[in-house]
Amino acid sequence: MPTYEYECPKCGYHFEKFQSMKDERLTQCPKCKKAGLKRLIGGGAGLIFKGTGFYITDYKRGAASKQQAAEAKTATPAAESKPAAESKPAAKSAPKTET
Repeated sequence: MPTYEYECPKCGYHFEKFQSMKDERLTQCPKCKKAGLKRLIGGGAGLIFKGTGFYITDYKRGAASKQQAAEAKTATPAAESKPAAESKPAAKSAPKTET
């Protein structure tokens, strides 16, 4: 629901009123009780997005990579703490001799 600004031209009282778009305009000043209240054109508050989303990074990954990221977060800590298996050094090849 928008907030409307009103001003009374007779007494100069300026105020804001939170109203539905379907509500009728106010015509009587709440301060001096005279008719002739004018609704002003306001700049508004702008758009406010609430909740998750609306980020460019949300659309860069597909569903498969999101699932992989979720699985990586839920991996057991015991699996991550195991030391890496020792690898054997590669066998050296015999030097080539020219004949």
